[in-house]
Amino acid sequence: MRRRRRIYLTLMGICGLLYLVAWTVVAPFSRVWAVALSAVASIIPLVAVIIANRDGTT
Repeated sequence: MRRRRRIYLTLMGICGLLYLVAWTVVAPFSRVWAVALSAVASIIPLVAVIIANRDGTT
């Protein structure tokens, strides 16, 4: 349980960091890359929830 929580929080931290970097660092140079980073960051919470909710029996 603790391992899944740590993985979940790590993935959500990466997600937040990607949004932050995309719109503060990358966006002034390339809006296309900022949107691409945001698209990747929007998929991470879905993966994090799936990992956090798996039962661990397999």
